[in-house]
Amino acid sequence: MPTEDNLLKLADNKDRKHIAILGSTGSIGTQALEVIEANHSHFVVEVLTAGSNAELLIQQAKKFRPNVVVIGNEDKYSLVQEALNPLDIKVFAGEKALASVVEMDSIDLVLTALVGYAGLQPTLRAIEFGKSIALANKETLVVAGELVTKLAKEKGVNLYPVDSEHSAIFQCLVGEFHNPIEKIILTASGGPFRGKDIDYLKTVTKAQALKHPNWDMGAKITIDSASLMNKGLEVIEAKWLFNLNRDKIDVIVHPQSIIHSIVQFEDGSMKAQMGLPDMKLPIQYALGYPNRLPSKFPRFNFLNYPSLTFEQPDLKSFRNLGLAYEAMDKGGNMPCVLNAANEVAVDAFLHDKIKFLEMSDIVETCLAKVAFIASPQLDNLVETDKETRKIATELVN
Repeated sequence: MPTEDNLLKLADNKDRKHIAILGSTGSIGTQALEVIEANHSHFVVEVLTAGSNAELLIQQAKKFRPNVVVIGNEDKYSLVQEALNPLDIKVFAGEKALASVVEMDSIDLVLTALVGYAGLQPTLRAIEFGKSIALANKETLVVAGELVTKLAKEKGVNLYPVDSEHSAIFQCLVGEFHNPIEKIILTASGGPFRGKDIDYLKTVTKAQALKHPNWDMGAKITIDSASLMNKGLEVIEAKWLFNLNRDKIDVIVHPQSIIHSIVQFEDGSMKAQMGLPDMKLPIQYALGYPNRLPSKFPRFNFLNYPSLTFEQPDLKSFRNLGLAYEAMDKGGNMPCVLNAANEVAVDAFLHDKIKFLEMSDIVETCLAKVAFIASPQLDNLVETDKETRKIATELVN
């Protein structure tokens, strides 16, 4: 592994891909830095950003020596600035700085690893300035899929999916882009409550919901996985990434999380991408595309998994997946409503303000209450998000 001094010496290597990581202190961001450290001859860290975790941001900046860091919480600007000033690292703070930092000419690729709606504006700005996007923020396409994909097409910007399921679909399509898709199948682990009924779910705790059987993720996405909302968001994301209608997107529960997703073509042939559940693999694929870089990731062995099983998702007990399909079918600003209501509901559950099943109640109520806009522009979506959060917060309280 490279030392801190080695990382410094390599920083001026112009042959490497210069990466901006939006959300470097989160689960995806920290794993992305592990990938970059292991592939230091291929990548340079150009920008790091964080919301409030100033301490970890400072540690990362000292190690990887980016050109710029941004701390979203303006109250922590002085702390970060004083720590990094001797290293000649530029420090900025606030939402506007987060959105504008992606304009830098020195950036080759932006990894959007921010959680939730916060990733939308910086991603749009990065696309506007022609930056390739490694997309780990599914909410960006859920909220504004039509706007984002249209802008990316206009600017000639590539969107490389980082979610394991969408990365799997993307990998299966390499060399097949001229062949029509008959269907894609997104796999779901089922989360910690797979097989449980509504009566059981009425009393589950936050601690239980945060114990995912296969993946190590941040709190928000882990709760989304437990409620199957994560899979619902991924269905909407897949619609925009791969230009598919609902009847071409299926979900199946695969508890072992070895098959990450499947593409079925018009001749009936199916391609699946397989591997052990490790987010570093799709992160590395997105950062290094079109090249597959060598790795020391653990290898899958069929003999350790003699049985791979599959089940239908339980839409009665886990209503969020059905609600996501409904929002996608209706279109317009309804996916934005779905996302905003869910973010408020998950935060309330994590703070012990509501019970597990009440998250779906809040989402469903918001979908019914917020006015439908068939062809929303960005300002409509901003207002929809604001209105939905207000209604959802009132329902929580």
